[in-house]
Amino acid sequence: MIRLFSYFLVLVTWFPAVLAQGPTPTYAEQLGFPAGKKVIIMHVDDVGMSYDSNEGAIQAIRNGVATSLSVMMPCAWVPGFVHYLKQNPDLDAGLHLTMTSEWKDYRWGPLAGKPTVKGLVDTEGALWPSVADVVKNASPDEVETEIRAQLERARTMGFEPTHMDSHMGTLFATPAFLQRYIKVGIEEKIPVMFPGGHNTAIRVDERMSGDMYALTQTVGKQLWAAGLPVLDDLHNVSYGWKLPEDPAPSKEKLQAFKTQKYIDGLASLKPGLTMVIMHCTDPTEVFPIISGSTQTREGDLLAMIDPKLKAYIEKEGIILTTFREVMQRRQRVK
Repeated sequence: MIRLFSYFLVLVTWFPAVLAQGPTPTYAEQLGFPAGKKVIIMHVDDVGMSYDSNEGAIQAIRNGVATSLSVMMPCAWVPGFVHYLKQNPDLDAGLHLTMTSEWKDYRWGPLAGKPTVKGLVDTEGALWPSVADVVKNASPDEVETEIRAQLERARTMGFEPTHMDSHMGTLFATPAFLQRYIKVGIEEKIPVMFPGGHNTAIRVDERMSGDMYALTQTVGKQLWAAGLPVLDDLHNVSYGWKLPEDPAPSKEKLQAFKTQKYIDGLASLKPGLTMVIMHCTDPTEVFPIISGSTQTREGDLLAMIDPKLKAYIEKEGIILTTFREVMQRRQRVK
């Protein structure tokens, strides 16, 4: 995971709008949610990356408190998930726009075609393994071309995404990449993941300066003015949580640890619309060969299906929502 706003300050050269203080009321309130409530999109990333990823996401939503997910369209198990989605069209499914292929032995290439987006392709013929590689080698035009190719594949398959976000934060890595991400979202009328409100959690996580914080609000206002919903905040730290010292914790111990971390995270959030990011996986013996993140991802799934987490959410009056719902609400706001 890269820090989403690592390069964000230089965006001031692209957004000339007057910088202002955060919106009052929150975007959640502007969407018609009750004042003072925490409104949460519990979001599962990396669907389509593997069979195990698909199973984890489906279980987290069907048997747990997760509400939304996004799909990595260049990956091998996309058809498997889209076939399931067609039978379950109520799922809130978006695009996890993918410009990187980060694993050593399990990789994927661009959907736009290697000759079309040469700057996105490494010496193995796959997408670059790191965000820094993409920044160094790819042009904004190539990034936009690949965004549109991933959207086109989804639509060709009969999958209309409820939203878009960015795998590994690559589309937040430069002003030009972010501009193309927002441009496509506005033109296609698809909500894009963007925290443009009070940003209480993400300000701490990203160590935002005052200017950077004000700038996120300017971008948020641009998206709102274009008819798209905007997040008040973003919780994006779960992938980095240090697991228990036990090298092979039991499922019960792993579940208890991750559940408490999510409870603590939810408790620390301020009222407003917040997206909480996780990576739920139900691992077979294959997944550890793909990635060293098996425990982290299985722990996320175990937390989502833990009755203790559901009970906490209900006790605290936290409202769970989806990108589909917030877009429907945004369309009703004049």
